[in-house]
Amino acid sequence: MNVLYPELSPYNHFYLEAGCQHAVYVEQSGNPQGIPVIFLHGGPCSGTRPDHRRFFNPEYYRIILFDQRGCGLSLPFGLLENNTTQDLIDDMGRIRQYLGITQWLLFGGSWGGALALLYAQQHPQCVLGIVVRAVFLARRQDLEWFAKEGANRIYPEQWQRLIESVPERDEKDLVTALCSILWGQDEVAKRRVTREWMAWGGQVALGNDYKASGLHDPVTEKMVKQVLMELHYAKNNYFIKENQVLDGCVQLSNISTIIIHGRQDLVCPIEAGMKLHQAMPHADYIVLPNAGHIAQGSEMIDALVKATDKFVETLF
Repeated sequence: MNVLYPELSPYNHFYLEAGCQHAVYVEQSGNPQGIPVIFLHGGPCSGTRPDHRRFFNPEYYRIILFDQRGCGLSLPFGLLENNTTQDLIDDMGRIRQYLGITQWLLFGGSWGGALALLYAQQHPQCVLGIVVRAVFLARRQDLEWFAKEGANRIYPEQWQRLIESVPERDEKDLVTALCSILWGQDEVAKRRVTREWMAWGGQVALGNDYKASGLHDPVTEKMVKQVLMELHYAKNNYFIKENQVLDGCVQLSNISTIIIHGRQDLVCPIEAGMKLHQAMPHADYIVLPNAGHIAQGSEMIDALVKATDKFVETLF
């Protein structure tokens, strides 16, 4: 059973100006002469963490992490202006050119996996391979499963807390009702729905491992901005056409790809993984019977490290 590689520190980090008010945080670790790999975090709203470097053998990989616009250490935090999927793809291009990289491996989970596939569709000549975990296809049905009809039947108690946080909600469109509050003037209501939206996401992503602690801790401005970012993308259909991720995969038949999906994933049900494999039949498709959504747990870590080690065998 593979485990994460030992902790390591970046040998280089910097802010890359994005041609507007955004400055994107980028870091490099591992072997400067190794296989370039870019880690694409999920969300859209989260950021990178030190453990994200540890999926890659540092002797063979040049490990590049970056925080997407408005996320993590990128500046200014939470800024929604000039923050779309195409902007993120363009930032990846700027990073690649700035670092003098011709081709790199894409590694992403959930939203990060969708971003990897969309980038590869625009720039296939720049891609050595793709590792996609917890497939998120950014379709309307994927958002509706999470925020309308689907996961609410698995965790009805937590769902009830969420919908009750929106007193004058539209039962048919919770996301619109949440956005109305978050883009409104009632600061108390903003924090109330932020707390419950984050609790809902935690419950669905972590399942039995979710601990409903800190329910009475203050909701920070940073937490509100995180939720604003997530719903900014959701309400705009992730700034892509319906089914764009799947439809574009026909262009990727020459790119080595590994798809990894946990059968217990309730954020992105495994139907999405199956659909992606049908669109990319050349890809390795690995279903983990006991894994859920997050990149934790021995089964998921083992599969992800095996995937990156496999690319070392073929690319280094």
